[in-house]
Amino acid sequence: MNYETILFEKEDEIGIVTLNRPESKNALNEKLKKELSSAFDQMDKDPEIKAVILTGGRNVFCAGADIKERANMNLTPAGFYFSQMKMTQALFSKIENFEKPVIAAISGVALGGGFELSLVADLRIASVTALFGLPEVNIGVIPAGGGTQRLSRLIGTARAKELLFTGDMITAEAANILGIVNRVIPLESFMKEAKILANKLAAKPPLSMKFAKRAVNVGMQLDLTSAIDYETACAAILIASEDRIEGFNAFVEKRRPIYKGR
Repeated sequence: MNYETILFEKEDEIGIVTLNRPESKNALNEKLKKELSSAFDQMDKDPEIKAVILTGGRNVFCAGADIKERANMNLTPAGFYFSQMKMTQALFSKIENFEKPVIAAISGVALGGGFELSLVADLRIASVTALFGLPEVNIGVIPAGGGTQRLSRLIGTARAKELLFTGDMITAEAANILGIVNRVIPLESFMKEAKILANKLAAKPPLSMKFAKRAVNVGMQLDLTSAIDYETACAAILIASEDRIEGFNAFVEKRRPIYKGR
């Protein structure tokens, strides 16, 4: 499929999606969001793809919403919700609950909606040039792509409120200290490291990856007792899988397992 605002490629078992609106610092307009959603639908149907890298390239991850596009809109609150945010939230939820691991490889600015987009990935790798921020307060709005909620769950309410209230940008190293990113990599090798990690995840049994992700994502919305019960249910489903049997047999026979996602 041909896209205008993103680039899509496959490298062995990895799907790589690159935001590609350099003239607007990869700002999220309607077309980009629709194409990004389509790319994830395409990867969902491709059994060869076992892990995904989402990036904006070396120079910029995503500067956020396309303010120029929105500045010309005259919307009621209901119109804004249904025409803009419902689409964005559906896209972000699709990526967050995508049943294959998603790595955000971030270089340059990840601001506003771009920061929120990175938060729906499972893992985040940042180059030393990465800058993160939620500057919406400076233009009279608040993050509405899940930023107030996902960031608070990730780093705690006090630290999240500081970023939300000030609109300040933070460096990759500061984001690493806060637990926003998993690691910080030199610019020249950050995509290489993202691919190494993606290949490592792609080699794991697909069903285990899928249910581990479900257990975390669903469990975060539940009380501890219910979350552990859900975790147990996920584990029980895996017991009868071919991959579980293969994994146990390979361990006993001291050989490399061959997983089929069944």
